[in-house]
Amino acid sequence: MPLVSFRDASPERPVTDLHREFGSPVIIEAIDVLKFRNTYLIRTRSKDGATGVSIGNIRFPHLFSILQGLVIPYFLGKDARDLESLVDGIYLEDSNYKYAGMPFWSTVGQVEWSLFDMLGRTAGKPAAAFFGPIIRKEAPVYLSTFTRDKTAEQTIGELMEPIARTGVKALKLKIGGRMGPDTVPGRSEALIPYTRKTLGDGMVLLADANGSYDAEGGIRIGRLMERYGYDFLEEPCPWEDFVATKRVADALSMTVAGGEQDSSMPKWQWMIDNRAVDLFQPDLVYNGGFIRAMRVARMAGAAGFDVLPHAPSMGPEAAVKFQFAA
Repeated sequence: MPLVSFRDASPERPVTDLHREFGSPVIIEAIDVLKFRNTYLIRTRSKDGATGVSIGNIRFPHLFSILQGLVIPYFLGKDARDLESLVDGIYLEDSNYKYAGMPFWSTVGQVEWSLFDMLGRTAGKPAAAFFGPIIRKEAPVYLSTFTRDKTAEQTIGELMEPIARTGVKALKLKIGGRMGPDTVPGRSEALIPYTRKTLGDGMVLLADANGSYDAEGGIRIGRLMERYGYDFLEEPCPWEDFVATKRVADALSMTVAGGEQDSSMPKWQWMIDNRAVDLFQPDLVYNGGFIRAMRVARMAGAAGFDVLPHAPSMGPEAAVKFQFAA
């Protein structure tokens, strides 16, 4: 995914004006949850018969009670042109803020995506066009591995064929043990130099620790990455520990990225104001959809930072990240 800069957009201005796009109300008549094999879909339908679809992420099956009890009833009968205010209003409706966090905002984001798909089909334009001019029709991508239980040699050996087949120029590794130490002792310390030496200086290298280190460990592994020319270290410390993450970012000269788990606008503002990280990664599901991700991007851009949206999906579900990048 490319970095997305919003340094010319005011954080306070609405991110979209759907009333300008649609001269008459677009009433949300139905929101259905469908299942095709192992894939869950949210289908929205307007009173005029227009439909839109979004694809649920892997955590979707565990969120039905929030989706069906709180989120779907709120949107029914509303004018989809008011989507930005609806995304705000649902937080306060019937004390829904008591459920605040990733599970709640994930369900809101999934419905929002489906409504943008419905609106895009109605208007005959991609959802990205509702947010301003399309600035790109192609986006560079990196290859990502989720392997943590194999040696450095095994990890990179398995990646050589997909690297050759795709011609990809960037690779993101998993380091640490995911919120804990390596399951293969010493793996990360071996993987970081081995990858660079094997793939050479022409490959952009990134690493995601998924919160595996305390501040001292994050600094130590980050300095090893700096020595071998890595571009960024993602989520070095547990995601809720902003202070430890900031200590790592302050100590390293390389870029420290984070934010994929976060969904609180005041916390985003704190992270930006205090430079908790250098590169902000709102997740396009967990943070509540397009509108809220755009707000984070504007907030970050106003402070001179870029965003790299977190959306590690493949297949049709990947459409949302390319709409955001566009």
